Order: sequence, then C-alpha cells, then structure tokens
Amino acid sequence: MKEPIHIKEYFREGTLVSRSNTLVAGILGASAHFFFYFVFKYGFHLPYENFWLRLIATLMCISVMFMHKLPDSFRPYFPYLWHFFLIFVLPFIFTVNLIMNNFHELWLYWEIFMIFTLMMFVPNWLIFLFDFLVGIAAAILFSVLFYPDFQLHPDFNIPLYSIVVGFSLFAGYIFSFSNWKSLKDLEQKKAEEKYRALEALAGSIAHEMRNPLTQIQHNIEEIQIQFNHSLSESDSALLPESFFATVNKRIKNAQMAVNRGLHVITMTLGNFRNTDLSQNNLSCISASTITRKAVEEYGYASEAEKMMIVFEPEEDFIFLGEEDNYILVLYNLLVNALQFLHSVPEGRIVISLKKGQTVNTIFVRDNGPGISPEILPRIFEPFFTVGKKGGTGLGLAFCKRVMQSFNGDITCKSEKGKYTEFALEFPVVAPEVIQDYESSLYAEYTPFFAGKKILLACNQPDRLATMRMMLAPLKVELHEAGNENDAFEKLLAKNYDLFLADSDQANPGTPDMAEKLKAMGIAVPAVTCLNSPQSMLGHNSQTSNNVLFMPLALHDLLNTLKIAIITNHSIRKESSDTKTVLVVDDLDFNRKVIKSMLNKLGVRILEGSNGLEALKILEKERCDLLIMDMRMPVLDGFETAKQIRAGNSHFRNIPILGLSGNLDNSTMKITQECGINESLMKPVKLKPFLQKVTAMLKISQPSD
Repeated sequence: MKEPIHIKEYFREGTLVSRSNTLVAGILGASAHFFFYFVFKYGFHLPYENFWLRLIATLMCISVMFMHKLPDSFRPYFPYLWHFFLIFVLPFIFTVNLIMNNFHELWLYWEIFMIFTLMMFVPNWLIFLFDFLVGIAAAILFSVLFYPDFQLHPDFNIPLYSIVVGFSLFAGYIFSFSNWKSLKDLEQKKAEEKYRALEALAGSIAHEMRNPLTQIQHNIEEIQIQFNHSLSESDSALLPESFFATVNKRIKNAQMAVNRGLHVITMTLGNFRNTDLSQNNLSCISASTITRKAVEEYGYASEAEKMMIVFEPEEDFIFLGEEDNYILVLYNLLVNALQFLHSVPEGRIVISLKKGQTVNTIFVRDNGPGISPEILPRIFEPFFTVGKKGGTGLGLAFCKRVMQSFNGDITCKSEKGKYTEFALEFPVVAPEVIQDYESSLYAEYTPFFAGKKILLACNQPDRLATMRMMLAPLKVELHEAGNENDAFEKLLAKNYDLFLADSDQANPGTPDMAEKLKAMGIAVPAVTCLNSPQSMLGHNSQTSNNVLFMPLALHDLLNTLKIAIITNHSIRKESSDTKTVLVVDDLDFNRKVIKSMLNKLGVRILEGSNGLEALKILEKERCDLLIMDMRMPVLDGFETAKQIRAGNSHFRNIPILGLSGNLDNSTMKITQECGINESLMKPVKLKPFLQKVTAMLKISQPSD
C-alpha cells in the first residue's frame, strides 16, 4: 500500500506546473520547433527533418500556455498531460532527430541540451528518468516502425560521448536538485513566517476572548442554578410549563454557543503546538474514557450536529499518550467531518475502538462526500487545504505530528462519494507498563479512600465483580444492595461516604440520584454508572459530574469518586477549613469564579490583582497554596513565581497553580522553568480544578 503513495509523492515533486513554467515552455518551445525546422532543413541541409512532428510539437507548446484556463474538472488530469507534453517535445523529438541524422554532431550537442532542459522542468530524479527513458524508447520504436530500412553508421566515439552524457546527467541533476532545494527552503521559510504570524494572531485572540467567554459561561451557570432552585412550588404553579421549557432551552443554547467559541479557540491554539513529546511525557490513557470525554465536550453547533456522532466503546484499551493533544486530534477530525456532513442526508460519524496483537486502533469514519484519490496523499501536509472555507491547512498536519509523538500513526482511507475513514494507530502497551500505571494510581488514591465506606447497588454479577476488583486495593469498606429500596434503607441506617449505583439496577431517574437522596435527607454523594451518554438526556446537568460510563476505566473511576466525596457539602470542611489559598488575577470576575469553586472546599481565601500584591500578601500571611493567572499587568505570574523561588523567604516553597488561556508546549516549558508546580487552562472546569487543588493542598508546607 505504501509504494503507490511514494510514487504519487515523487510524481508531485517532479511536476512543477506553475503559470510561469507553462508560459516559458510554450513560448520557447513553439518558437524553437518552428524556427529550427527551417534552419536545419534549408539552412544546414541536415539529412532528416519531419514537418509533422515539428508541427505537432509547436501546437502542443502553444496549447500548454492556455492549460490554466481549462475548467476545474480538467485540472486533476493536467499534470499527466504536462509530462506527456515534456516527453514528446524533448526526449522523443530530439532522439528521433539524433537517430535519423545518424548521430550527427549537431544533434549530439542538442541531446545534451535536452537533458539539461528536461531536468529543469522535472526536479525529481525518478520522474526525470521515467520521462527521459520513455521518450528515448518511444523515439527508437518510432524510427524502427516508420523507417525500417534506415541504416545507422555512427562515426562518433560512443564511449567518450557516453562519458559526456553521463556527466551531463549528473551535473544536470545537481543543478536541478539545488534549484529544487532552494525553492523548498524558500517555501519552508514562507511557511514558517506564516505559521509564526498565525500563531501570534491566535494567541492574541485567545487572550482577548477567553476572559469574556468565561464570564458569560459563569453567568449562565449562575442563572441556571438560580432558575432551578429559587422558584417555590407556588411560584411555579403560576407559570406555564412551556415557560420553563423555553428558558431551559435558551440556557442550553447559550451554553452550547459559549462552548463552541471556547472550542474554536482551543482548536486554533492546539494546531500551533509543538508536539515533540519525550517518553517521559506520555502516560497510560483509557481510549474509551478519553474518546468519550472528547465527544461529550466538543463544541457542537447544534443538537442535530451532536446526534450525528456514534461512539462504540466496546473494545477499550490503554495507550501511551498525552490527553490534551489526543483530544485536539479528535477535535480536528470531528470539525473536518462535520463541515462536510451538513450537506449529506443522514450524515453520520462512527467512532469505534479495535484491539489488535501489535497495534490498537481508533477508527473515525463518516459517510460524507469522500476525498479524491489525487488529494488523499497530501492531506497531512502543512498548509494544504481544499474544499473548506477559512481553513489553515494545519489541522491534519498537527494530527500527524501528535500521533507520531505517541509512537503511532494516523492514516486515511476514502472512496469518493461514499466514505472517509481515519485510523489512529497506537502500539500495544506492555502488560507490565499497565500494571505499573495501575499500581501508581492506587498508591495515589489509597490514602484518601482508606477506611471509607462505599455502598454498591448492582444486580449484575459480572459488573459487581468488576467494581469490587477495582475498589478492593483502596482498602475501603464495601457494602452491597440488591435493589434501590434496599439501598435507601442501608443509606438511612448507616453513615456511608459514597453511594455507587449501576444504571441497570437503578430506576430511569438514576442520574438525579443525588437529588433524590437529598430530598430524603440522606447527605451521601451518589455516583451512577451508565451505559451511554444518551442515558443522561433530560437530566439535571449539575449531577453530570457524578456520572461514569461503561466500560469503567480505573483513573476515571477513582477520580470521579474522589471528587464526588470532596464536593459533598456534609464533609467539605472536614479537613480543609484550616487551609489558606491566595487567588491572584487582574480581573475581579475571574477571582470571583475561582473563589466560588474554592468555597466548595471551605478554605480561607485571600486575593490580589497582580504579582506584586501577591508578594506583599505572602510576606504578611501564611498561605498553603497560590493560584495565579500567568499573564497580568505590573508583575505577571511567570516573574512572580521566579521571585518566589529565587528568594529566601518563608514562602519560597509554596505550591503554585498557574492559570492561562494558552497552555502550549512553550508556555508549559516556561512554567516549569519558573517553578510553577501545576497548570490549568482557562476557563477552569470544576472537576480538574478540585482535583489539582486538593492534591496540592497536601504538599508539604514551607518551613520558616
């Protein structure tokens, strides 16, 4: 399969069909063939000249000047016609005249000239040899067929001339390669300049747009909370049901619009990332969990667009990768497919997982219009784009770099008018690597879970056994309930830290289990295992953070259970009310958002508007954590962190969590060099934020 792709690449490199090339070839070729026919035949009286061959060559040279004006439907065939033209007017005609003039000295010179000229127009050596040899073979065949009685009597020194021809080939190739390399270097330089300009523009847009979008997002969430909880039953009875449905629909549409905007920013910035990742940066990731997360968090333009996606997670596997970069790869594939599917009746994208012996694969297949065979080999080239308005041509090139940094690859198959299928290939991870990964997770989470009581509600033996097996190493106290009524009785009778319910066991209202427990006066966080995201439709979005999907992935399970316990109001001040967190951001609203999240932990909160204020506060107050925006006036987060780490103050070892609207690889490198412990992308999401904060609050406190 790879050989034809290489040949197509060689053919593309050996085809310089620019407007200037066709114009030069047409003007010089037409005038030369027309003029030299009369010069050689009537001026020098050479033995052989063919009027019809010269006429055909002249007409072909004239026609090639107007090829760019042909319809677009003809353009895919233009390169083939170009090479046919070159073969005919150069090696074929020149060699026919060389043979039929019995290797006349003049035509020996012209043959060398022909070699140099052909090389200038065909820079790839393999395609040059093909054109050269085909032209010579055709000339020999023409001479034999049309002049069978012609006798050759060459009187030149063939070995000596062969040396000259050989050197001409070598010198011509060196010249052609040098010229081609210069053009490629110039093209690369222009591409890099364009890349840097786009990167700077994208970074500027991200910086300016993330903050207002974050504010809009937070206000929408506050409106939804107030709308869902502030109305009394008497107030609700005065309003028609259609009113609540309309408001909820508007809120949902607003959230979708904000998510779409944030998604576009993330996508744009992500495509400029330097994806050179070392093996130390790769971690074990569940293909099912991370793919579902990407599909759920994608910024869909509408519910109809979201319904086009079908995820089949049956064959889950672990791969070595980096979460953010993988999500951006999937985002690029989705945005490309969805753009073309809007015009396709019953458009559909199927994402499936397949385990193999040496390679595991994630397939992204759509029933869109497909990709033309001549375009398919080029789709992963930087800045190559076709058929998409406003595209930069960076998305698929970024995907290729990311997959190669994962020691994998991305390939594409497509049939015009039927389908396009991308295959993300990951090498199978060794069992001992997965075992070490799981052991590290248990070592990280066991101190938190040890001794806690968890109630399992599941009536499927295989799922129950899986849950027991995954939770047992945490040293938790596990209890089981046969049905929902039994579960509620046990929750009322005993003080549990968590309720974990399986969707098949629980009623259809299971995603709102936390609300049902709260209504019964049971202050226990509830986490529900569902078969698919479709089971969530119609449920309160506030409970979506306490939902898991089958098949269960260890990291997702442990993290979700931990966050559910941490955010439970009944225990939130149990171990964190003595902690002090300093929040630093130049925007008041951003500080308000962070403080609202920290309030779930019951910590003491201090705040500042820039790095200079942060340093002054740290001099006076003992803080356990510094949460700081990286880009601020007066003194930004990077410089503030440098001064903290470089000094001999009592707070020099304080844990620092940096927040930024752009966390590309270069920014991450700077944060590490400055001494910032952890980083999060704006807008900050509750689950990862609480996970980071709770982990960092347990870091050893600085000594005096």
